[in-house]
Amino acid sequence: MHAAVVPAERGPLERLLSLFAEVRRGEAGTALLMALNIFLLLTCYYIIKPVREALILSVPGGAEIKSYASAGQVILLLFFIPAYSAFANRVNRIRLITWVTAFFIACLIGFYLFAQARLPMLGVVFFLWIGIFNMMIVAQFWSFANDIYTPEQGKRLFAIVAFGGTTGAILGAGIAKALIGPVGVNQLMLVSAAILGVSIVITRIVEARAHGDGMRAGPSAPQAPLSKSGGFQLVLSQRYLCLIGFLVLAINLVNTNGEYILGKTLSLLADRNIAAGLAGVADARDYKKQFIGSFYAGYFGWVNLATALIQLFLVSRIIKWAGVRVALFLMPVVAFGGYAMLALAPVLGMVRVVKIAENSLDYSLQNTARQALFLPTSRDAKYKAKAAIDTFFVRSGDVLSALTVFVGTKLALGPQQFAGINVVLVLAWLAVLAGVAAEHRRLTESAKAPAGAPAVEPA
Repeated sequence: MHAAVVPAERGPLERLLSLFAEVRRGEAGTALLMALNIFLLLTCYYIIKPVREALILSVPGGAEIKSYASAGQVILLLFFIPAYSAFANRVNRIRLITWVTAFFIACLIGFYLFAQARLPMLGVVFFLWIGIFNMMIVAQFWSFANDIYTPEQGKRLFAIVAFGGTTGAILGAGIAKALIGPVGVNQLMLVSAAILGVSIVITRIVEARAHGDGMRAGPSAPQAPLSKSGGFQLVLSQRYLCLIGFLVLAINLVNTNGEYILGKTLSLLADRNIAAGLAGVADARDYKKQFIGSFYAGYFGWVNLATALIQLFLVSRIIKWAGVRVALFLMPVVAFGGYAMLALAPVLGMVRVVKIAENSLDYSLQNTARQALFLPTSRDAKYKAKAAIDTFFVRSGDVLSALTVFVGTKLALGPQQFAGINVVLVLAWLAVLAGVAAEHRRLTESAKAPAGAPAVEPA
């Protein structure tokens, strides 16, 4: 059993980081490296997001293809996840992360060459690929974080680590905007590939520090080999993992429906302004684009600011004092209240406040607490089941949302009715979360049992 001796004196880094989370002596270096690593991964993704949009929207029917892409990604993941699991069975964690990341680097270089050669349908292929890449690379990072930290350390330090991702998402978009003019769209793929290369180096440094510091089981303890079970098999055979999968699906379904409610409410308001002669411009299309673009610019700014503040000052404290389980309930409670109000009066100002609250909690507290759910699980679950949950189940939520919107629009439902649908879905979300919380309590209590007790009961 892991037993850490905590010296009384902390270094300057530990004291600085303790403004945001409880950081003990010797923990600051690895925590900052992990934060830098997820910062680079999210920066990489947000640099190539504009490339994705440029390539997909430049092909005939690109906007329609975007709406159907989630279904294509789900189908591809049915093949990718078993292949990933099979590879994970054959290598240790550092080789797994290194080679999977190197594969994505090779893909980016290949896409750059194909883009330079103006290969037909590249936009569709790249769009499908990046939908898997951004889920997979982040899921793999958090698998590594769950593996090197004990449950006690993770609950304290994940807030600092996750803040790296928050800043990476914010700054990555700014870097893309600054580079896309002088460098070019296609060249951003090479920039992202280089960043992924740096990420591999940092991961290997963290791995060396983890062994040297004796994190988890001691400096000479070998990594437990993974079983032959695949990611999907693990999820379906263990109640806890299956419930997490459905939890992730419910979160994404509600959130994506909420984005549709926001976009539809905004579009209808712009149309009403034009019809009422409030636009004040001759070209109605230009007014609508400017109205929507101006709204989203401010909206994303508030979401990013609220996310950063919650991540820095609240997440670690909430998880420390209330625990992971209570932290997970805060977002659906806020979402339930918000969508219940929207079902009564879906005015734009209220929709805006509800979505800022929901998204900022999702990107900060909810994300950090959800990652912590894997701390008491087996290494199989951390690497293979987590990869399946964070990719397939997330994209399945997108598909179900698209289906909900399709059926709803055919029935001529408006934002108010969609808000009512989300109220029902949030109740289902809370029911699933209750099951997750019960299983999490059982696992954390069993982890306190004498050494040798399994982290996750076999199916």
